[in-house]
Amino acid sequence: MTQSDQSRRTVIKGIGVATAAALGAPPVQAATAVPAEGEIWSSEYWAKKGDIPLWMFRKRIGAPKPGEPARPVVFFVHGSSVTSRAFDLTVPGKGEYSLLNAFARFGFDCWTMDHENYGKSGRTSGNADIASGVEDLKAAVEVVARETGQTRYHFIGESSGALRAGAYAMAAPEHIDRLVFAAFTYKGEGSPTLAKRAEQLAYYRTHNMRKRDRDMIRSIATRDKPGTSDPAVIEALADVEMQFGDQIPTGTYLDMTANLPVVHPDKVLAPVLLVRGEYDGVAAVPDLEEFFNKLPNGDRQFVILPGTAHSVALAINRELFWHVARAFLTMPKPIVI
Repeated sequence: MTQSDQSRRTVIKGIGVATAAALGAPPVQAATAVPAEGEIWSSEYWAKKGDIPLWMFRKRIGAPKPGEPARPVVFFVHGSSVTSRAFDLTVPGKGEYSLLNAFARFGFDCWTMDHENYGKSGRTSGNADIASGVEDLKAAVEVVARETGQTRYHFIGESSGALRAGAYAMAAPEHIDRLVFAAFTYKGEGSPTLAKRAEQLAYYRTHNMRKRDRDMIRSIATRDKPGTSDPAVIEALADVEMQFGDQIPTGTYLDMTANLPVVHPDKVLAPVLLVRGEYDGVAAVPDLEEFFNKLPNGDRQFVILPGTAHSVALAINRELFWHVARAFLTMPKPIVI
């Protein structure tokens, strides 16, 4: 890299920080994740959203100890058709498929949750839409703050989980450090998957639950580009998901087919990494480019992962996602000149 190129990059980063400051955003804190070795420790927690119990899960290297340096928190937010198990999958003989394990070894304090009407969390008559997910995250963050003593966190959301994370970032910018949106969609324009899904819009408007069987879970990995995910891995996902039944909420499907945009880029003040699989049928490139160009913080990146479709977390090329997300979350604090 030439001195001129380096100076230009410094100026661009500086613009991002200055823009965020002008908008009243809290200053970006450099992540301090240090790769760690040792046994992975885990624990379950419960948040309460009113009377609704929300299940939470945490992984890190070693149990927390009084007085130790804080580790940066990264909170993983699941999508429409799966629970948080998608972030902590074990597939014997197939290598590491747990994002929680991978990022715990990178030095992060990793958290996730099941949203209302998903997994182990409480069941209600609601449809668990994006707005409901924001309230879930508000309740969860109270637990994270209590357990870690920290007040700002990284969020990684996939698919409608990215929409939940983005909507939460608009509602609570003071708790956001850096954001990773994977398989995100802005207005949904140019999306063949959403166009097909919209054929069932009347159903989503009148029903709060929909069918989610094993074939539906398989389709997540096959509808865009078969071969981008290992079928054995998707079967393992289906095994753990089906323990929670064959019904899943319609709320995020309704939002994604009738109510987009639910995340407004001008209101997302934190640094953002947009990640799209090359073959993703939900997130069209022009749609994401429009969102990216409207983000107010100059500290932003848009990455397209080759050989990957909608699900980047469970793709054969999942380590590409680990790499770009880790690099973004551990970027040094830019120097403002």
